[in-house]
Amino acid sequence: MFNLFRYKTPGKYADEFRVSYNSINVKQVKTLSWLILIIASIVRLANILFYENLNVIPRYQEYNLINYIQIIGSALFIMVSARALKTRQKKKLLKKTLTLLFVFFLISITFSTSYIVSLHNTKNTLMMLLVGIVTVSIFFLLERWEVIGFSFYIILLFIISISISSLNIQEKIFNIIVSIVLAFVLFGFSRYSYYFKSQHFFQVKQLEEKNREVEQLNRQKGEILAFVAHDLRNPLNNIEALSTMMLMEEEVQKNVQEEVEMVLDSAKQAKTIIYDLLEVIQESNANTLLPREEINLSSFLDQIVKTWQMNLSSERKINFQTGKEPVYAMVNPSKFLRVIDNLIGNALKFSPYHAPVYVSLETEDTQALITVTDFGIGIPPELLDKLFDQFSKAGRSGLQGEKSIGLGLHICRQIIEQHQGEILVNSTENKGSSFIVRIPLLA
Repeated sequence: MFNLFRYKTPGKYADEFRVSYNSINVKQVKTLSWLILIIASIVRLANILFYENLNVIPRYQEYNLINYIQIIGSALFIMVSARALKTRQKKKLLKKTLTLLFVFFLISITFSTSYIVSLHNTKNTLMMLLVGIVTVSIFFLLERWEVIGFSFYIILLFIISISISSLNIQEKIFNIIVSIVLAFVLFGFSRYSYYFKSQHFFQVKQLEEKNREVEQLNRQKGEILAFVAHDLRNPLNNIEALSTMMLMEEEVQKNVQEEVEMVLDSAKQAKTIIYDLLEVIQESNANTLLPREEINLSSFLDQIVKTWQMNLSSERKINFQTGKEPVYAMVNPSKFLRVIDNLIGNALKFSPYHAPVYVSLETEDTQALITVTDFGIGIPPELLDKLFDQFSKAGRSGLQGEKSIGLGLHICRQIIEQHQGEILVNSTENKGSSFIVRIPLLA
């Protein structure tokens, strides 16, 4: 409790917090001034319209005076606060002074109203003063010494009021006790309000700082990956070219030929990984639409399947199924080819040698549905949620030992989202998997 009353905003953000709450305080001054002006003006209008009925109220002249003070004071605060809000943030003194004067004004008019209504015995009717205290506590952020000053001001107002009134000693003692209680209420409520708003500001700033650090680390990660991937391509191209040339020579011995083929395959695999890394770096914004063109998906997919089948042995089968009517969509051919190649490659990688792979194309409402189905090892349920993550932990080696770094399906999802579509998966472990790509049909 006492630590709360002594609380200060952490030094790192203290100045920024003061600038922030000074502006907020001035905005509250303007808003509350308008509210006071409207209420006081309504009261003034009622006095004009019903003067004969109201002027018989005890202490009518005191009500009248406080009403004029409310109208004039609130109008002045509206004008000054509007000007203060237009000034530069560096003019903290003006905003701070304006806030303190308004709090002084608010406590004074609410106390005066309670004093008049209670027939100069304020402890009897505290509603208006309590409204003022709660308003100050909730709407304004005040430093500890400022709140202490206003708490003593409340006690001082009570002392002045009882010194000019004809109350007996018991009533005066009760008024002093009430003033101390109200002063503590103002101090306690204000410190609670200050603490929670300061903590919220501190947490928001820490979160913003962490976000900036994360963004910077992401940029650095992207720069490093791009640099490494770019510089690795040249030596890998040289390795691939030299390996190909060696394989073309007739006098290469069989055991050496096998080793060269292994080097060539490794170089190709490394280049594939590099291209995946570059793709992830370049496609950092999955919401950016790709340049697209109208294509016949039926012919496009049929050609992809035929190309795959030509490069496979006769024992491995990829079947393409579609309707008789052509299906048209707006597609980026090179990017979309990468998606289908990846899905077919995965289907072959995780299927037994004799198991067929099916690629189908159908339409549903305004969407084209492309499904790649295999009858392989399937995907465990615990990996399904991680399947499309970048550098996914769901990446597994193929049945022939093919390596994976967990980027292929992540890139596929990025590309499909850039086509305003989605990619889904249905899988049962040891029975196979189906990947469904949905993209909009040509309107």
